[in-house]
Amino acid sequence: MIRVLLVHDVCLVRSVMAQWLRCEPDLTVFDAPWRGAPGSARSLRPDVCAADLERVDSYEMPPLGELCPRGGTEPRLLVLATGRRPGLLRRAFDAGALGYVDKESPPERLVSAIRRVSEGERFVDDSLGFGFLKAARMPLTRRELSVLSLAAEGASVAEIARSLHLSNGTVRNYMAAITRKTGARNRVDAIRISQGEGWL
Repeated sequence: MIRVLLVHDVCLVRSVMAQWLRCEPDLTVFDAPWRGAPGSARSLRPDVCAADLERVDSYEMPPLGELCPRGGTEPRLLVLATGRRPGLLRRAFDAGALGYVDKESPPERLVSAIRRVSEGERFVDDSLGFGFLKAARMPLTRRELSVLSLAAEGASVAEIARSLHLSNGTVRNYMAAITRKTGARNRVDAIRISQGEGWL
């Protein structure tokens, strides 16, 4: 029996998906919104976490590391994604996801993915291939992402500098590089573009 934790913020969608998956004789299915998912994963100890990469309460990346800590063998991570925000695919890959199911694909694909991932095998929907190619071209460095993440939270240059132990001038240089690399007009536009791509 494969124990599955389905994580999705939209209650109606999550409930229907969970009920549909429970019709499979080899699956035991639990479900949770993102807010309670890390706690559910710890207490339920599922074999597979099937998690939607979009959150209702935030435009940021969901806390995949809290759901499936790296280094352990279980739970194995499978994500529900689209190719429209390639940065999310990249970050899910960096978090150790084994499975990637396109949210536009037939439900049977999710069942196949769960079974494959539970065995430790990789599963990637063909339709997400182009999104992965775009994700590989993410232009920002880790440090630039740190600066931009704090800027997206409303931090000033001085606050970012204090938080990251940098000078104000260095933070301004990072912001200039971020604006140039993203093709943005200004800081706000850089945040919008980066969130739209799933880099933040």
